[in-house]
Formats: sequence, C-alpha cells, structure tokens
Amino acid sequence: MIRVLLVDDQPLIRSGFRALLNAEDDIEVVAEAGTGREGLEQARKHLPDIALIDVQMPEMDGIEATRTIAADPSLASTHVVILTNYGLDEYVFHALKAGAAGFLVKDVQPEDFLHAVRVAARGDALLAPSITRRLIDRYVSQPLRQDPSLTHLTTREREAVTLVARGLSNDEIAASMVISPLTAKTHVNRAMMKLHARDRAQLVVIAYESGLVVPQTSERG
Repeated sequence: MIRVLLVDDQPLIRSGFRALLNAEDDIEVVAEAGTGREGLEQARKHLPDIALIDVQMPEMDGIEATRTIAADPSLASTHVVILTNYGLDEYVFHALKAGAAGFLVKDVQPEDFLHAVRVAARGDALLAPSITRRLIDRYVSQPLRQDPSLTHLTTREREAVTLVARGLSNDEIAASMVISPLTAKTHVNRAMMKLHARDRAQLVVIAYESGLVVPQTSERG
C-alpha cells in the first residue's frame, strides 16, 4: 500500500486528490495539511511513502518543507512530489535541488497523476526527457566544472548517470549500455550512494551542475 500525505492550502484541491487516490486499491491518503509547517508535522507523525506538497503555502513554503524532509533521517523513505500550477515556474529547479523527487502540474490528467504517484513510490524521478531538457536549459545554462566527487564513479557508473540525466529509465539505460536492467539499476544506485543523491531527481541535478552532462541546444523541444 502506497501511503500518501497531501499538503496544499486549498481544501478543494486536497479533496479532489484525496478522492482520486483513495479510489485506488493500492493507495491510501494517511494525512492532510494546509500549511508547510503542518505538513512537516504530519510527515513526521505518519511517515508517508509520498508527500504531495504545493509550492506556495503559508507559514512554510513547499521548497523549505521539502528541504527539511530531505534532511530528516527519519523521513529517508518519504519521496516528495511538488505540486505547481505553472509547470516550469521559477520554483521547480529549486525544489529539485531541495530534495524533491519530481513535480506535477495540478491540471494533470487523473490517470497520469495516479501513474506519477506510483512512479515516485518506486523511487524513480518524475522528469520526462523533454521536461528535463527545458528545465536544464533554463536554469543550468552555464554548467560548473566537473565536481571532484565524480572521480569516485566508475566509467560505467558515469555512463549510467549521464543516461539518467537524459531522462532514461533503467530498462532504457540497460538497452543503451547493453547490460541487464538489474545491472543498470545497480550502477545507478551505486552512483547515487557515492554522490550522496537522495534519488534520481537529485542525480539529474548533480549531473548537470557538475558539468558531467551539458545542455545541448539541438535537443530543445
């Protein structure tokens, strides 16, 4: 059972998401909150698998709540998904850097919303390749020099991280590297551990900020 926390200051939004999620056999809304601070309290109380958090809220915004959850060892298994009205707004990249596993636009189709919750619960990043490219083009136009920590990665791990940053799934990484999906997952997990990345979304941020992957203008969609 996937346990979900809803954090949004609009009761109507919460009720709509709650009804949609609770209608599924494998998903349960365990708590709700109307402010970031209350959301943090509920997260620590219920230890949800997924925390759906609005960006803009009173008392504590979604970015600060995400950063606090990501830094709390007791919430290591909680994946934060940021909710936004505007898609690629100014908050998205900051939310990913703070520790969010991905983001969803609030007008997403119900089936896509449910799929996204399940994807996040597996620990995968909610970043489609086209969204990743647009986001990186906008916020990381000048990559930094390669981070010394990247030297700890093996050649295959660096290749796997590069493919993660391009938006590939483990199965797609396996096909590209001509290895098994299990081996691909192992490379990704070891890279996450060495780079202290909380999840695949953090791996994407590190890959671009470190200069391991450079935005290519020809990829813009």
